[in-house]
Amino acid sequence: MAMVPKLIKAALGLTKALPELVLSQGQALLKGLTGNSNLPNAPIDLNVFKADLDSYAASIADAKDGGRKAITLRNTQGMVVIHAIRQLAAYVELNCKDDMNIFLSSGLQPRSSTRTPAQPLDQPMILFLDQGTSGQLLVSITKVRGAKSYELHYGPAGPGGATPTAWLAQMVPNVKSAASISGLTPGTTYAIQVRAYGLLGYTEWSDSATRMVI
Repeated sequence: MAMVPKLIKAALGLTKALPELVLSQGQALLKGLTGNSNLPNAPIDLNVFKADLDSYAASIADAKDGGRKAITLRNTQGMVVIHAIRQLAAYVELNCKDDMNIFLSSGLQPRSSTRTPAQPLDQPMILFLDQGTSGQLLVSITKVRGAKSYELHYGPAGPGGATPTAWLAQMVPNVKSAASISGLTPGTTYAIQVRAYGLLGYTEWSDSATRMVI
């Protein structure tokens, strides 16, 4: 069975774009479609589109003084232009015959079909341990970009701060505030380590941080 080619999609990103970028994208699209024999039947009148772009350019200039009325007018005109760009982009996507040269002749840029692969997480660290209430330690952890959650494990340190022979684990959803470990034995020194969890799984455990509980 023949494979159906993927439809080329336009990279727009209009919602959060600066007005000047929206205007520039609209102007490139107008230039690319004007007289384009491969895309001759635009769904909106290009003369009307040009007039809307000219009005938008003027409103952008007027809004530079920061006046509320001028900014409102600019934003309103911007929505008109954005709606037109989306209509024209959909037309190009459907009528370029999945030919990249025809697509590019419209003045649009294609959306990348390659997803950025997940990257390994940085190693989290324990910043410091604070004493909470009796039998409790508060663990401050560095934030790791891309981490979905964190995990602590802890146990009584051996003589001379040796690695615990047994660990208890505790999940930490986020590190906006210190994680609390309760139910510890006062007078005992605990070793604590942390690791982060992301798209590629867990990081290695951090170096141990130790503190005696009171």
